[in-house]
Amino acid sequence: MQIRDLIPWSRGKVPAQGNTSHNDNPVNGLQRDINRVFDDFWSQFDRPLGSSPSPVTNGLLSGFGPRSDVSETDKEVEVSVELPGLDEKDIDVSLTGDMLTIRGEKKAEKEEKRKGYYLSERSYGSFHRSVPLPPGVDTDKATAEFKRGVLTVTMPKTPESQAQVKRIEVKAT
Repeated sequence: MQIRDLIPWSRGKVPAQGNTSHNDNPVNGLQRDINRVFDDFWSQFDRPLGSSPSPVTNGLLSGFGPRSDVSETDKEVEVSVELPGLDEKDIDVSLTGDMLTIRGEKKAEKEEKRKGYYLSERSYGSFHRSVPLPPGVDTDKATAEFKRGVLTVTMPKTPESQAQVKRIEVKAT
């Protein structure tokens, strides 16, 4: 059972009042707006911690994960992912067909003993990000570079796909 199931007026089910039409009564419109605010608030508890409030297309930002940029030119596709605090040994980059997948895990442990207190902290977190690739990417020549907390994966395009690029002149009218 979800929290919003306990709210009797959730999901726009405002009871009609008197003989007035549901859409004509301004009080019902206000009630719908207030219900929408509460539904949006309570829906955040139905999602996993840190996930985005709405589904995002192409799998680029769905769920919790690091920021990433995808850029494409005539010659290559480049994916940059911010991974502060990670080492290259904590990152796994794989290409499967037309999908680039980046996985990582961050582990941090801190233990401090001083006079009068003992502090022990542990934090663990993992992520994965899958990026669909356009046709014509030469995955055999892909390279990955990790510098200052940013992973950059560069994948050149095949000569055939580069030859298919056609420029169209834009004319002023």
